[in-house]
Amino acid sequence: MSMKNSNFSRQEENNNVWLTRQDTSNFNITDYGVTPTVFNTEAEVGQAMLNELYKTAEAKEGDINIALLGGRGAQQLHRLLGELAESGEQDALLARLNVFTQDALAPMGMANGLSFVRDFERILGDAFFKKIKSFTPMQTDTNDLESALIDYLTKLEELGGLDIFFIGHGPEENQASHLAYIKPFSGAQQHHVAGIIPISNSILEHHISKFKAGGSVVSESDETECRSSQYILTLGPAAILQAKKVVQSVVDADSAPAKIQTYANVLNTKISSNPLEAKEQLNANPGLWIRLHANAKSFVLSNLGV
Repeated sequence: MSMKNSNFSRQEENNNVWLTRQDTSNFNITDYGVTPTVFNTEAEVGQAMLNELYKTAEAKEGDINIALLGGRGAQQLHRLLGELAESGEQDALLARLNVFTQDALAPMGMANGLSFVRDFERILGDAFFKKIKSFTPMQTDTNDLESALIDYLTKLEELGGLDIFFIGHGPEENQASHLAYIKPFSGAQQHHVAGIIPISNSILEHHISKFKAGGSVVSESDETECRSSQYILTLGPAAILQAKKVVQSVVDADSAPAKIQTYANVLNTKISSNPLEAKEQLNANPGLWIRLHANAKSFVLSNLGV
């Protein structure tokens, strides 16, 4: 697509397309580490995530912009939000929410049962979507994914960026990990706001298995369409680092045991103060990006072994 009329510039590396607002040569590295808070149940993790939303609501006036986490990590949070929407207890809070998705498989029909949007609707419920201020998913049923992604980013920017980035932790080969769907060796840098990444079979298998483990009812046609997806749309490092708060949850080490070691690597790997070395570390293991956020919470279950 033409970027002539866009406020975003485009960079490409090994067929990975990254969109950025500005390219800066200064990479300020402050490694804040990761301090996990360990819970015994998913319900406790979900309540802790909801409490972070309450804290943000108390600390600011007006709209609250959040990125929903897909898969198992936030399902208990979403159930709690759905219950609140049904009860009417927090209608004033819900009316302040601008809700965004953070990643998606594409091209794929928006009604596919393996899309995050359908999973959100299943758990959050109709009342939630009727009561929030806005819901903006990444569009996956278009021939021009870049233009659609720029429209999404423009709306997020106009609303002031994310107040809370609810994020997970995905296992990758060589004991690395991804955040959102920033893949190892995809060339993501600190100024990249979002990307379009070629998909791999391992990602598709992980995506399908985690949806099934989370209780999604998946038809054969939905699975066939999902397996034909070619790209992942994802928010990038800039969206993570610029969010006012990052809230990570890791609850599925039983069904995804690789997370035990990949999370430990993020927990125990110090990011180099040398910018070139740091970029290499972050490119090889994007899960490390969370260590560079000054206001990040990491809520995990005891089965993660930390």
